[in-house]
Amino acid sequence: MPDTKPPLGAQLVWSERLRFTATSGRSVMVVDGDGEAGPSPMQVLAFAVAGCMAADVVAILQKGRHPLTGLSVAIAADRAPVHPRRFTHVVLSFEVAGKVPPDAVDRAVTLSRDKYCSALHSLRQDISVEIQTTFTS
Repeated sequence: MPDTKPPLGAQLVWSERLRFTATSGRSVMVVDGDGEAGPSPMQVLAFAVAGCMAADVVAILQKGRHPLTGLSVAIAADRAPVHPRRFTHVVLSFEVAGKVPPDAVDRAVTLSRDKYCSALHSLRQDISVEIQTTFTS
């Protein structure tokens, strides 16, 4: 049976320049189109992909009872030269601490990439997402 969760809700409120206070549940952050007072929207997207995969990898390795003592992930993403300047190539580099067998790390990364990471899969070009917009003035 699929895990059904309520829709994710978030709100952004403009504060000044290209800065917005973003709220979702109890989480709050500044999103800045200039990337000065907080991450830009594309940086937030990169954080989302890297964070999603990192959480998956940790959960999978812990579930396998591997002696993980640390994990970091770096993301490098190329963007299209013209609008929309979407990601065109993404490289994620994982650094694992602890005596975790390399095949277990490879399996965890592959499972996250191919099956579990919802943020990454939301970028797939073969998935259509219905987007609706409304406005009031």
